[in-house]
Amino acid sequence: MVEVRVEPATASRFDDVATLLNPRGREQACWCLHWRMPRGLSVDGREEHLRELCAHEPPGLLAYLEDTGGGTGTTPVGWVGLAPRSAVGSLQRSRVLPRGEPEDWPTTWVVMCFVVRVGYRRRGVARALLHGAVEHARARGGRVLEGFPVEVAPGARVPVSAAFVGTVPLFESEGFERVGDTAATSGKLPRCVMRHVLAAD
Repeated sequence: MVEVRVEPATASRFDDVATLLNPRGREQACWCLHWRMPRGLSVDGREEHLRELCAHEPPGLLAYLEDTGGGTGTTPVGWVGLAPRSAVGSLQRSRVLPRGEPEDWPTTWVVMCFVVRVGYRRRGVARALLHGAVEHARARGGRVLEGFPVEVAPGARVPVSAAFVGTVPLFESEGFERVGDTAATSGKLPRCVMRHVLAAD
């Protein structure tokens, strides 16, 4: 039997972060920094910047497929990037996704992207990561967690080019509610705003 275990992406787990975010060692890899890359940071500085983030405040969570039947290996199989709005400058300036109110940025967390390794998809990894994101944001004082998943027709397959932002059914499965539309798309599919209230006002 196997189970999915979710852990913060700390400095000691950076090799696993790299395995998931840049498995081929590409120079142009995103490193899940699209929304939070500092102005002026060069492409070849992305890996080191993410390493620094891992050393201070985990920029995401890792999923491990753990053998519970007596085996010895633990395999990193998934990633979810998340942070408070106050740490994601590109989102604060977005023209297609809601910016929110500046006074709420420190306590409004956002889910940015999912990565699930080929061969481990459709096994509950993304849902385990999203559940972990809810608990992680709540434990760090988050009052709201938001995501911007794609809408898909019932029974339709989600193209890989769209799946990294998650789907509406995925977010609904963890208690998120749809609260609005966006002008953004992913893989030509429309994206909406999903919100999970973590703490009462």
